[in-house]
Parts: sequence; C-alpha cells; structure tokens
Amino acid sequence: MGFALKKHPVAIVVYVVLAALVAWLFLALWPQWLIGLIGPKKVLVNTIFNGVTLAGLYFLVASGFTLVFGLMRNVNLAHGSLYLFGAYIGYEAADMTGSWLIGVAAGFLASALVGVLLQFFVFRRMEGDDLRQTLVTIGISIVGADLMLAVFSGNTYQFTIPAWIDGAVPTPIVTAVKSDGTSVIMMYPLYRLVVLATAVAIGIALWLLLNRTRIGMMIRAGVDDRAMLSASGVNVHMVFAIVFAIGAGLAGFAGVVGGTALSIAPGEDVRYLLASLVVVIVGGMGSITGAAIGALLIGLAEQVGLAYFPTYGVVLTFVIMVVVLAFRPQGIMGRAA
Repeated sequence: MGFALKKHPVAIVVYVVLAALVAWLFLALWPQWLIGLIGPKKVLVNTIFNGVTLAGLYFLVASGFTLVFGLMRNVNLAHGSLYLFGAYIGYEAADMTGSWLIGVAAGFLASALVGVLLQFFVFRRMEGDDLRQTLVTIGISIVGADLMLAVFSGNTYQFTIPAWIDGAVPTPIVTAVKSDGTSVIMMYPLYRLVVLATAVAIGIALWLLLNRTRIGMMIRAGVDDRAMLSASGVNVHMVFAIVFAIGAGLAGFAGVVGGTALSIAPGEDVRYLLASLVVVIVGGMGSITGAAIGALLIGLAEQVGLAYFPTYGVVLTFVIMVVVLAFRPQGIMGRAA
C-alpha cells in the first residue's frame, strides 16, 4: 500500500481533491452561479441519496444472483420470479400476522425453498448445459408470472413500514438559509437508510462467508473442480443446494424490502431480473465486491437520469455496460477467463 502511494502521488492528490469537492458539494451552501448551472442543491443531493439507496436494493437482489449465476455458473433467469414470489408471500404473512419482520422471514424462507427445489429438480439434471438452463428457467419464469397473476391478481400491493423505521430523519446537509438566518436541514426517509445499511451488512457477511470460512473455500473449490472436491469426501450437491437456497432467499428477502420501499406488482420480476443481470455483468461474475460496485453505478445512473434527463435516462445504464465491457469484458472485479 505504501509503495502504491509513493509510486502514484499524482493519483492520490487527484483522489483527495475529488473527495474534498464532493464534501464541499454536500456540506457547503451553493453560490448562485452553481445553482444556475446544475439546479437546486436539494435536487442533486436527494438524487444521489436515492441512487445510493436504490443501489442497496439492487445489491440485495443481485447478490443472490451473483452467487447462483456468477459463482456457480447456473443460468437462473427465474431469479426475478423468486423476487416477486418472496414479496407476495411476505406480504400475505405480514398481513395475516401484523408483523413486518415475520413477512421478511416468510419471503426469505419461501424463496429459499423454491430455490432448493429448482437446484434439485432442474439445475442438478443439466449441469454445464447453459442453453438448456436458460430456456428452462425462462419457461419457469413465464409460468410463475402467470400463476402469481392468477393467485394475487394484477393489483399493486404496498407493505406498511413499521413505525420504528418509518418517517424522516435529519441529515447534516444544509440545503438553504432562510431570510432570518435559519438553516434548512435536509430530511431523508429512515427506511431507505435502513435498506442501505442492511445491504452493506449483507455484503460484508457474504464476502466473509466466501473468502474467510471453510464453506466458502468449499464453494469456490467446487466451482473450479467439482470432481476433485467430491473425491475429497465433500457432498458437493449439498453445498450447492445451500448456496442456491441463500441466493434464492436473498431474492425473496429483497422482494419484501423492495416492496416496502416501492410496491409489489406484476412486471417487477422482469425489472429486477434485468437489473441483476446488468449489475453482475458490470461488476464481474461471482464477485460480491463487483456486485456492490455495479449496483452503485446502476442505481446512481438511473436516479441521475430520472432527475436530469428523464427522456433519455435509461440510456445511461447501457452506456455504463458498454463502456465496461469494451475495456474489461470480464467486468470491473471479474476474473479473466
């Protein structure tokens, strides 16, 4: 690390200047020329906060996808259906019990169970056959979408945010000063900050699981050389079923969390499947850190586009993907083949 700092002092200076500039944009009162250039400070700061918290939600979905698709090389295009299924089950459980936490647990467990069934009945029987996995899981997602539409109808559902994480909290950001000298402090929804904190905690836990534990070592060894791991006495199918359950369960967990922040409706499965694909492609196959970076880039791109040029905002996501694939085809944190 010290060698890198000595070798690239110019880069360190650039990073320090950029960090100082970002801190100034957030904490200082903007002059009129800057407001005229990019609009009110509150709009930009809210946009960035929304982008980062949306990235937390995308990471929750994509982290499960990167375990199954990126790490285990199982092409599960029914991942979005697991998200929506977990959201619906979580909503029903929360509605019956009156407990949001029970809804979260129900969404996770229901999707984890479906994930194990998929691994046992589908992926175990077509290991290494990417085309068959793709076609079969597309079919499963279509059938699943129709079944959920038949059972839960086309209505939009909305969780009730628990009182202990509802409401807005003050931030240290001053957006304006009134004529009497009173500072206007920006408020931000507490629930969105909780989603972000949860995503960070889960990301750290997954990284530690894969890189610092025995089961993580077995997972990585099984992906690289399944026959050798099996010969050493490890039940490879059981290990992979556990990984699939975690990945699918995270999709269901994200369904409840996302359904609370936004809503649950038909079509959300496709939206979050596409978001997961883009995040994994940009971040790199099988990398938890890459998934976090990809989610942050995509979340910020979506919200900046929505705030400043909504007509063409969706193009930003694809521009990021094209640029990353042009310079690093394996993704930002992916390993070269």
